Amino acid sequence: MIGYTTLGTNDLPRASAFYDELFGVLGIKRIMDFGRGYAWGTGMDKPGFGVMTPFNKEPATVGNGVMIALVVDSRAKVDAVHAKALALGGQDEGAVGLRGEGFYAGYFRDLDGNKLNVFCMG
Repeated sequence: MIGYTTLGTNDLPRASAFYDELFGVLGIKRIMDFGRGYAWGTGMDKPGFGVMTPFNKEPATVGNGVMIALVVDSRAKVDAVHAKALALGGQDEGAVGLRGEGFYAGYFRDLDGNKLNVFCMG
C-alpha cells in the first residue's frame, strides 16, 4: 500500500551520507535525485524512502508519534541495520529483540531526530 515515505532534513549532505551508508548494509542505493533531496529503493516499482529539505523552505522538524518502519528478511539484517545506524551517529530508541510473538525489531533516530524501526517477522 505504501508507495514511498519522506523525512525532512536541515542538513542534506549529512543526511544523505547517513542513509547511503545505512541502506548500503542492505544493498539499497539511491534511485532518484530531486535537487533538494534523494530517494533510495530497490526499483521504481517498489516502495521508496526519501530525505529532503522542506518544500516550503521552513526548518524540518520531527513529528511526535511519527515513525518509519523498514522491513527486512532476517534477524541478522535487523541487527546489522540497527548497529550501523548507531555507528553512524544515530540514537538508540530501543535495542533489537523480540517484541511480541514473532516480531523482531530495533528502533533508532537518524541524525535529524526522525524515528525509524527496522524489523522482521519470524
